[in-house]
Order: sequence, then structure tokens, then C-alpha cells
Amino acid sequence: MTLRLSTASIYATGTNQINTLQSQMAKTQMQLSTNKRVLTAADDPIASARALEVTQSQSMNTQYGTNRSNAKASLSLVDKTLQDVSLQFQDIQELIVKGGNATYLQSDREALATELEGRLSDLIGLANTADGTGGYLFSGYKSTTQPFSKTPTGATYQGDQGQRSLQVGSSRKMAVSESGSAIFETIKTGNGKFQALAGDKNTGAGIVSPGAVTDSSKLTGHDYAIEFSVTGDPAVTTYNVRDKALTAPADIIQANQAYTPGATIAFDGMSLDIKGAPANGDSFTVEPSESQSAFSSITDLIATLRMPAEGSGGKAALANRLAEAGSNMKNALDNVLTVQASVGARLKEIDYLDSTGDDLNIQYQDTLETLTGLDMVKTISLFAQQQTTLQAAQVSFKTMSGLSLFNYIS
Repeated sequence: MTLRLSTASIYATGTNQINTLQSQMAKTQMQLSTNKRVLTAADDPIASARALEVTQSQSMNTQYGTNRSNAKASLSLVDKTLQDVSLQFQDIQELIVKGGNATYLQSDREALATELEGRLSDLIGLANTADGTGGYLFSGYKSTTQPFSKTPTGATYQGDQGQRSLQVGSSRKMAVSESGSAIFETIKTGNGKFQALAGDKNTGAGIVSPGAVTDSSKLTGHDYAIEFSVTGDPAVTTYNVRDKALTAPADIIQANQAYTPGATIAFDGMSLDIKGAPANGDSFTVEPSESQSAFSSITDLIATLRMPAEGSGGKAALANRLAEAGSNMKNALDNVLTVQASVGARLKEIDYLDSTGDDLNIQYQDTLETLTGLDMVKTISLFAQQQTTLQAAQVSFKTMSGLSLFNYIS
């Protein structure tokens, strides 16, 4: 049997072989130029699918990194603003101490009150700090609403209690703002558990201390009155402690107690002392602490500095109200420092998350390199081999295509 090959068959076979070799070499060349072994899913379906998962995870990690950068910028601005607020509160505490200077005249206290008005305006300005993106730092979720508006009694909060947050990790959502209410509005009065106040109608020179809790299990949450009597000649000062939540005669829980200036007065898990000389009929109240705006406390302080302080009674009233303001401003400063510490902790956590994110990026890159990476030496050898094979095929095809019977007819 004679095998016959047509000229068309020879050309088709040679052309197909050359095209195949060129395609193989082109693919190898593309692998070399991209430094990737897997160019399409057909090259390695399993590695390609796994690489897609890793790439998606890497993209999410990159987005978390962007979110952390935004969170860090926002928290840094909050931290700087709170630093300025704490400095203002510290300055106000110094002004309170100055206001209690016994040598100060009414004009001196008026000057302090005027300075405090400026401090109050500065604080409201800080509370209304913008976030640089068209919103406000301390307005909660109502980011485009100005948080505070000045009023005759201090300032009114117009935001909400929310904290804006960002996803900064695969399993970590972080608050990047603070509520102005939590910073400036919910300030406990007195010592944080109760407040001891002098009666508005006192005429004597009694000055009450902020007091302290001695046994929290005995706290009742009731309002109390410490009522003084001055009788006899020479005068003898005594006091009764009355629980306002009870009815007479059970409301008197301590009766006819001898008064010694500066001595501890203790009842129901609380203790305090009163110095000076209370007048007959003077009273002091002990009430559970309440939440009060820092702006209201400063406004009350301004009014205190402007009230007349004449005689021993007037000076005692000034001292009592300044002590009350001092306690309130101390609590306001403590609250700001607590919030600032929380912000600082979040900033530190972002640094840790950044480090973890960088490590993950390296891990993802190594995994992708393992799945789709190229053995450069092996691929260069393959490319040289394919190039030689193609050249040989081209020469062979040229030689065969040049054969003709006419070349042998003389």
C-alpha cells in the first residue's frame, strides 16, 4: 500500500505545528513577563480558585488598613481636643482657688468671673469642634448637627448618645468618635456618690467638706439634713441629722450631737466634716450625686463669684459654693481624662492591628507566590528549549515546502 501525502496536507501539518510551538512559547514568554505561573484558571484550576480566595482576603485586609488610617485620624483629633478641654478645666480649677483668696475684693472676683466667661465660650467652641469632613466630633450619629448651643444656664446638647464606628479588622469594630453628652453632660456632682451643700438661708460661718463614702453597703440614696441649734450662755452648738425619707420622729437618726468644728460627722455609710461656727437654724443637706453639665457648673461658678461676700456669713457662703464648684470641676476633669484614656487605648490598639495587618499581607503574598508564582530558572530553560524547537520546526518546514519534482527534472 502506498502512502500519499498531498501538498496541502504537508502545509497544514507544518503550519499547525509551528502555530502550536509559537503559542507555547508566547505563553511561556507571558509567564516570564508577569512572573506568574498561572495566567488563567485553565492553567491550574485548584491553585487558581485558592488564589482568588487569598486575593479577596488580601483586598479586605487592605481595606481594613484604610479604615484604620481613617480611624486613627479621627481618634487623634478627638484626643487632641480632649487634651485642650482638660487644660481648660485645670485652668478653671486654678481660678476657683484664686476666687477663694480671702484678700480678694469684689472687683477681683468680678474680673475672675469675666475671665471664666471667656473660658466657657472656649469650651463650647471645643465641644463644637468639626471633624474636617463637614461634620462634628462630639454630636454622636447626628454628625452634621452642631452639638452644643449656648444658653443662659450653660449649653444645650443637640446631638445623640451614639458613637460612630469603623470596621478595623475582620473581627473588630471600633468607635472613632465620642458623644458630647458623655463628655460634658453626665458629670457627677459632689464626690460622685453624694453631695454636701450649705443651706441657702444660712447666716453662720459653717463650711462643709465634700465628704466621703465609708461603707457603700450602707448607702440608702436618701436625702439628709444636718440642722444646727445654738442655745445657752455660754452658747452650746448641737446638731441633729434627719433622714428626709422618713417621717417624724423616726426621721431624726442622730439627735442633739455636740458640735466640734472639723470633727467627723458619720451616718449611713457616709462621713463629712463642718468647720467654722454655724448659726442657730443653719442647715446642711446631704443628697445623692446627680448628673450635671460642666457648662452649667461653670455658669453657676460665674454667678458665685459675682455674688456679694460680706461678713462671716457671706464669706462662708462663698467658700461653700466655691468648694461645690471645685468638686464638680474635679469630676468633670476626671471624666474627660477617663474618656481620653479610652481614646488612647484605641489608638494603641490600632497600632497593634496595623502590625498584624502587615504580617497578614506578607502571609497572603507568600501564599499567592506559592500558588501562582514562577520558577524563573526552570521557565527560562523551557523558553530556550521552545525557542530552539520552533526554530528547528521553521527550518524543517521551509525545507519541506521547498521540495518539488520540478527541481529534479533537467
